[in-house]
Amino acid sequence: MHKQKPAKSSCLLISLVIIIGWVCPTVFAQTASPVDKINEAAAKADITVEKLRGNISVLFGSGGNIVVLTGPDGTLLVDAGIAVSRAKIQAALDQISEGPIKFLINTHWHWDHTDGNEWVHSLGATIIAHENVLKRLSTTTRVEEWNHTFQPWPIGGRPTVVFKTEKTLNFDGETIMMKSYGVGHTDGDISVYFSNADVLALGDIFWNGYYPFIDNGVGGGIDGMIHWLNKTLPGVTDKMIIIPGHGPVGNRTQLVEFRDMLVAIRDNVSRLKKQGKSIEEVVAAKPTAAYDDKWGRYVINGEFFTRLVYAGV
Repeated sequence: MHKQKPAKSSCLLISLVIIIGWVCPTVFAQTASPVDKINEAAAKADITVEKLRGNISVLFGSGGNIVVLTGPDGTLLVDAGIAVSRAKIQAALDQISEGPIKFLINTHWHWDHTDGNEWVHSLGATIIAHENVLKRLSTTTRVEEWNHTFQPWPIGGRPTVVFKTEKTLNFDGETIMMKSYGVGHTDGDISVYFSNADVLALGDIFWNGYYPFIDNGVGGGIDGMIHWLNKTLPGVTDKMIIIPGHGPVGNRTQLVEFRDMLVAIRDNVSRLKKQGKSIEEVVAAKPTAAYDDKWGRYVINGEFFTRLVYAGV
């Protein structure tokens, strides 16, 4: 089994808590967008590399985690981070392999995973994603919780190969299986499984050690995330390496713990909402209290997560 290393992979996210205050109870009303602050932090952050197995590595430090597969056919990336990190990401990739980037797979549309799409494509990479990722990157999209309106991505930053439910790619001696179980964190999430190495990248369906952000505005929801995890877990073994969208590399035990936390909080919030309680009354009841010490000390606190769940149940 992969032995988890210290959570140095979380350094950027933890620093962002101090910088942008995502844990602030007034996050929904703040005037400054955390997107700008995160971009500023990413420009200063170092990129660290953790080698896994089967010529697969993961890069930490530029928004979402970036998965790297290298081999005789070239390089394949899962997610591209934030564009301001380009030079540091490229330097990290050069340390792993100088092979050309041939493919980039997006796990979903959020900018901290797709902002680097254009420069990666400019090097010759074909971008693959769920069909709804192309939809989101081709239109103006507002994320109220971030107080930010995203303009359409440049043509070169949009996927040209899209699918709805599943797709398989053979590359670098790996069989790479991409799959969607429908809406989850967003309306366009996919998982990416490297079958020979037994490594699974879940994007933002899994936040290892943190309450997750849920993009209710584009069709995501707490029920969708739980459905995703329930569909994924039967195929996950104790030997499988699981790469989250945020946080350190994980395993099956941590994925189960994450799913169970989501179920418990969803049930708590849903029960209170069905009693007719307002959002402020539900927040005051602290339905996340039993989990805040472990999950709510970093990017999103219990109050913010309660609001996200309330909006989706």
